[in-house]
Amino acid sequence: MLSLSRALGRRLFSSAAAASEGASAAAAASTPVARKAQNPLEEFFEVERSTEDDQAPPHYGRSWKAAELRLKSWDDLQKLWYVLLKEKNMLMSQRQMLNSENMRFPNPERISKVKKSMCRIKHVLTERAIADPDPRRTAEMKRMINTL
Repeated sequence: MLSLSRALGRRLFSSAAAASEGASAAAAASTPVARKAQNPLEEFFEVERSTEDDQAPPHYGRSWKAAELRLKSWDDLQKLWYVLLKEKNMLMSQRQMLNSENMRFPNPERISKVKKSMCRIKHVLTERAIADPDPRRTAEMKRMINTL
């Protein structure tokens, strides 16, 4: 992971951003508020994770099951969709950047887990649209789902 953070630092983050980060780190130390990304591009990449055991690779979760998603409300599914979309964008950006640096992308199965979850959300929403008795609303819901 150290080589990843070096590649990110060398590739994306300018020395000016690093200097401002040092000044903001001193200010952040006095306040208990969580640190926000200084550079907007930081949201598209995972930076170094602090782990106590460096030998064990981090374990990432599984994809969402359709049965679990059926229990969620429309709003929860919409929020989850955008969280997964952001995660997918971050993973794809990181993979592309690492490929351009001739580095191996760690845990490529994460992308497929995110894609599976997104596909299952669309499936659950389509089931709900079909189950709706109003044909106009069904058609409207299907249009919304297809734009996702």
